Amino acid sequence: MSRVGVSQEVFRWAIGRGGAVPARLEKKFPKIREWEAGASQPTLRQLEDLARATRTPLGYFFLDTPPEERLPIPYFRTVTEGPPWHPSPELLETAHTMQRRQEWMREYLLDQGVEPLPFIRSARPEEAPRLVAERLRQIVRLEVNWAAACPTWEEALRVFRTAVEEAGILLVGNGVVENNTHRRLDPQEFRGFVLVDEIAPLVFLNTVDAKAAHMFTLAHELAHLVFGSSAAFDLRSMEPADEPTERSCNRVAAEFLVPEDQMRQAWPSLRPDPEPFQTLARRFKVSPLVAGRRALDLGLISREAFFDFYNAYIQYDRRKAASRADGGDFYKSQNLRVGRRFASAVATALGEGKLLYSEAYRLTGLRGAAFERYTRAVLTGSSR
Repeated sequence: MSRVGVSQEVFRWAIGRGGAVPARLEKKFPKIREWEAGASQPTLRQLEDLARATRTPLGYFFLDTPPEERLPIPYFRTVTEGPPWHPSPELLETAHTMQRRQEWMREYLLDQGVEPLPFIRSARPEEAPRLVAERLRQIVRLEVNWAAACPTWEEALRVFRTAVEEAGILLVGNGVVENNTHRRLDPQEFRGFVLVDEIAPLVFLNTVDAKAAHMFTLAHELAHLVFGSSAAFDLRSMEPADEPTERSCNRVAAEFLVPEDQMRQAWPSLRPDPEPFQTLARRFKVSPLVAGRRALDLGLISREAFFDFYNAYIQYDRRKAASRADGGDFYKSQNLRVGRRFASAVATALGEGKLLYSEAYRLTGLRGAAFERYTRAVLTGSSR
């Protein structure tokens, strides 16, 4: 039986790359330490199994040294202390998948004669946040008090997401790599990312993150588009990295969701309120987290007060999410994971013979009956 020689350095790198528990790897591959030390060599089949277990492309094992894996867009971290950061296989794969989706959609739209979107790169980070926030409202066709008509902030988030898509932006939200529930996206690593393009701009939301933070992340991403800045970010505690454009995006997002003038007018009457952020959330139809963050940024509360509230609310939100007994709505999930607009374009191209089923499956992450079921519902309008 033929054996495959692998660099010891590559072995060590692969074992640590995918986040696999060493003890589990040793149980599945009893000779892995011998392979790592060069005392013996795996068969090709064993190497293929190890590649899957460590989420490492098989070809990497034939290199003399580990490859330098880079995220295809800038990455901004709120917290920079600790060991050097390297993108996880989940983030890398998700970013590359979204790039392929964007490239396909760009070619499809150009073939349809679609003109470039005028709002991409239409603002500068040094502009006043209220001016840029007003531009965002014009882009998504929402008035200053647009959320007031929504009964809850959850409904306001749904309206916002729909408005973003209707503005010509590909919006994707997922908490796993495509539909693989065993490969969860870590919200501590990234809350979302933006791929700027004049024809098919794309924003991605990590839906493992607390739902209460989604609206702020989406507004932050929308600001990235008008500044023309592709990026991934962790936005820990809804706080940006120490980078000028990131800080501008946060200021614009805050002004878009909770205008400063209205916030300052409302705050004095809330000082005796035992739950001021919940009251603000009901008034502005944002999450309590957004209301609390806005109060902090305007100097109305201390950092200690905000983070006490933030940490308590995140725990509450996670318990609430864990207590939901239902398995979720198929169409609702795919509307965010794939997007109605994108799925409609793929289904149309497939019907016109411009796309193979294998490519359609690869683009959407859906296959067989699930693909047919969802795309049929999109084309008939029953997925809404």
